[in-house]
Amino acid sequence: MNEKTVPIKAMILAAGRGNRFRPLTDTIPKPLIEVCGKPLIEYHIEKLAQSGVNDIIINHAWLGHKIEAALGNGKRWGVNIHYSAEPAGGLETAGGIIQALPLLGEAPFLVINGDVYSDFNYDTLIQQATTMRSAPEIEAFLMLVPSPEHNTQGDFGLLDSRQVTEQGCYTFSGMSVLHPKLFIGLEVGFIKLAPLLRHAMLQQHVIGGVFEGFWSDVGTFERLKETEAVACPFEK
Repeated sequence: MNEKTVPIKAMILAAGRGNRFRPLTDTIPKPLIEVCGKPLIEYHIEKLAQSGVNDIIINHAWLGHKIEAALGNGKRWGVNIHYSAEPAGGLETAGGIIQALPLLGEAPFLVINGDVYSDFNYDTLIQQATTMRSAPEIEAFLMLVPSPEHNTQGDFGLLDSRQVTEQGCYTFSGMSVLHPKLFIGLEVGFIKLAPLLRHAMLQQHVIGGVFEGFWSDVGTFERLKETEAVACPFEK
């Protein structure tokens, strides 16, 4: 099958422990924390389904059995959910992706942090994944956002509205498209993603864009409250 005809897949990262949400996350995995009465991770599944992504891989470590029990096989959203269980403590972002590569295939795939909330349309990522299939030099597309108060120094920059650079005033949104070749030669282990991305940036293999809409890294109780104030202002 030609790579251009292979359906686009997505991975939702859901293996984090969520220490800043303790004691709540002592019994509830962070991706199942609710925003406006719905688990965070379900927003991502719904949006991926709406964008035509039918195969979703979810990694998990802490209380992963509860994630599987809550989401099942994805039938109620019209998608197929596959799980990639990690050892206690997880494998970090890149390690988790490397373990899941047999499920993700050889074409560019979407990667979504399970603990972010936004009104971003995933169709943009689908378009980028399609474009990357015919752009062999591109290993990653990162969606960036204006840096929030809790990350004022930013993560990356953007040159000529396209090329992502190592330093700048933008924050990585946790929404991206990655090509499997970013991980060539790496074996499953505890591996962070940022160093791999920064190395690829030096080779000018990482592009990106900026999303100006509502986005929240739901990493603390305070940010959860702030997110709900925007997402469901009329609910009590």
